Order: sequence, then structure tokens, then C-alpha cells
Amino acid sequence: MESLSLPAFVATPAAGRVFATSRIVRSTDVTPAARLRFDALARYLQEAAEDDLAGAGWDEPSGWLLRRIAIAVRGYPARGDHIDLRTFCSATGPRWAERTTTLAGPGGDIMQARAIWVAIARADGRPAPLGAQFQRLYGEAAQGRRVSARLSLPGPPASQLGRPWPLRATDFDTAGHVNNSMHWAAVEDVLAGLAPGWLPASAELEYFRPILPGHDPDIVSEHSPDHLGVWLRSGAQRLASARLTR
Repeated sequence: MESLSLPAFVATPAAGRVFATSRIVRSTDVTPAARLRFDALARYLQEAAEDDLAGAGWDEPSGWLLRRIAIAVRGYPARGDHIDLRTFCSATGPRWAERTTTLAGPGGDIMQARAIWVAIARADGRPAPLGAQFQRLYGEAAQGRRVSARLSLPGPPASQLGRPWPLRATDFDTAGHVNNSMHWAAVEDVLAGLAPGWLPASAELEYFRPILPGHDPDIVSEHSPDHLGVWLRSGAQRLASARLTR
């Protein structure tokens, strides 16, 4: 595992629900240099969240839509590494909640993701109150902390040209839009064109609009020695913004 700077991680709560699972990093999850890709990491995070909800007996008439995610990196898992994941609710809002997931390797914690998920009523697709069952299952771990779902990353440079990012049938999930892990695949497309040693210590991604069938996205990127910005657009509409910092 390649070591980077050591950002502060949110501590796992001493009380409340904490779900634990594990993965082995496979050849399908890594770059040619054997580094765990961000889209594979996003898949790990989503699977851990789904397994947690299933294990908790979640039966509310609402699903979850990812709003934003911030990832702090101390090191990158490589092919063949065994990693443990711990995930818990770290804060709440009226209709959304923050889920913190920490990845640990043999040497300790190496990655931590803090994601804002909005509760969506399955009947009409509108944001829904978290409800009593959510508070019973996850409220203790959140310890009364509150979080905003506001988006803050800037839009793409107005003069910057993009390049096509064609959609595939396999990009779409059961919600009928492009799965959130695929946005990170676009980020990996840009990272692949940078110097091999350019790896971020933090990465953020905000989801402005769902990518739907019929969209014709393009990628816009802007790079400096310490920062990388990546945007997905469809025409004049911003679909997603990412910011990576060394």
C-alpha cells in the first residue's frame, strides 16, 4: 500500500450500530499498476451500505439517493489486499443522513468516506423524512450530530472544452439512472492521463442531476500540480463535479 499524508479520520462510535464487512481487492478492481480504483471503492461503499440496511431489517417505503461523498486517503489498497470496512451513521438532517465508512488494512485505517444519502420515497421519488425506524436503528451512532446536504463544488470553466463520455447499458442500475460508482469511472479516465505518481490525498464528488437514458455526457477537466477538477455535463447542464487534492 502506497502511503500518503495522514488526514484526520472520524472515530468509530463507542455506542450505536456499526456494521462490519470485508473484501479482497480483485484484479477487476484495480488499475494496471494494481492500485484500487475509485469506482471500485465506490462499489465497495455502496455494497456495505446495502448490506447494512438489509442486516438491520430496514423495511421503510423509502430508498436512498447519493448526494455527495468526500474521501480521505492515507494509502491505497492493491490487488490481493484484504480490507475490512466499518460503516455507521455519523450525522443526520431532516431528510438525509451521513454515512461514514472506514477501510482498514493490515497496518490500520487507510481510507475513510463520508457520504450524504437522501431518503427518497419510493411512491413518488420525493425526499422523505427519516422516520422513527431510522432513528431507532441509526440515531444512537449519530450522537445528535447534524449535517447539511448543500452542494458547494464549483462548476466547470466556461471556456473549457470537453470530450465525449459515451454511456453503456451496464452503467444503469435499478433506479433507472447511471450508478454513482460510474461517475468515479469518469474520474479514473482523467487520472489515467496524468503522471503515474499523481494520486490524491482527498477526493470529493457531488451529484447534481441523475444521468438518464438519452443524456449525451462529456467530461471536462482542469489540472494543476496539486488539484484536479473533473465535471460531467450534458449540454449546458452540470451532472456532477469532482475535486481531487494531493
